[in-house]
Amino acid sequence: MKELHYLFGKPISQADLRTYNSDFIVKEILPFTPTGEGEHHMLHVRKNGMNTVYVAEILAKFAKVHPKEVTFAGQKDKNAITEQWFGIRIPGKETPEWTQLNDDKLTILSSSRHSKKLRIGALLGNRFVLTLRNINDTADVESRLQQIAKLGVPNYFGEQRFGHDGKNLILGRQMLSGGRNIKDRHKRSMYLSAVRSNVFNQVVSFRLANHQADTVAGDCVMLAGSKSYFTAEVWDEVLNNRLAEKDIQLSAPLWGRGTPLAQGEALALELTPLAELSADLQGLEEAGLSQERRPLLLEPQGMKWQFDADTLTVEFVLPAGSYATSVLRELADYQDVQESQRKVMVAEQQAQKNEEC
Repeated sequence: MKELHYLFGKPISQADLRTYNSDFIVKEILPFTPTGEGEHHMLHVRKNGMNTVYVAEILAKFAKVHPKEVTFAGQKDKNAITEQWFGIRIPGKETPEWTQLNDDKLTILSSSRHSKKLRIGALLGNRFVLTLRNINDTADVESRLQQIAKLGVPNYFGEQRFGHDGKNLILGRQMLSGGRNIKDRHKRSMYLSAVRSNVFNQVVSFRLANHQADTVAGDCVMLAGSKSYFTAEVWDEVLNNRLAEKDIQLSAPLWGRGTPLAQGEALALELTPLAELSADLQGLEEAGLSQERRPLLLEPQGMKWQFDADTLTVEFVLPAGSYATSVLRELADYQDVQESQRKVMVAEQQAQKNEEC
């Protein structure tokens, strides 16, 4: 991620992230309210230091249902405190005493029946409360907070999408080239997404490095808050005003089959950084994905922040599918403390194995 272009230049300050799980708090925002009846049980859960899939397994075992009957709208970080929703299909059964699951790591905040299955992506957004510690240049971070609140940040897919040390991207490329057969549907989707997300990131980085967030003839623009799009063959006063008023957004490609959605100068600009990724593009097309778009910039909503000496607490809301780490990377050259500890542990384990061999 560090090689990608910074909208406001590379941060001057260093900082620590996730010194504690409570430094990374995420709360899901549902676009609906559970109906109160139906065969699906909606659970609002707070978890601390647990990954989403593991919690889903706990819920399936407790409810005595197959793991496939437990769904969630989105995966959340393990090294964090997160509030998220799970759906458990239990047709014709009594309501389990969900609160029996409560402990110091898992809390059932509420439960209600619902008429429909909870599906991946069924979120309005996520609310974040994040803490950066040991900041060594608070003035630079304060300036960047002001800029981000006004202009946003590049809408990069975060490092979580690519897995530890980029493993998902590596395996995705091996899968698309025929060098690895992946039968598990979840893993296949995850690896495909990593390859596609990297293509998007490269286009965004190249465009911002060479044109900032300026308009280009032939841009494919998206209607704000929607996946609808159209091509701006020429940028006239009306379109420029709509962009300034944030009624429309610049976008970049989520690659797949079909004719690219940008045209002319904008298309040429998007294709330039992809010349070395032709195998990835072909693989995504052959996998059956179709051309889609994603906003070029990410604008955090309701931003507010507070400094306490060298510690910053910042709050904001992001739409579903976007990454808080893409906001943080514009603020400071941060170290993820728990990820650094994980890498040290893995290195020590590997060294021990080598000695035993």
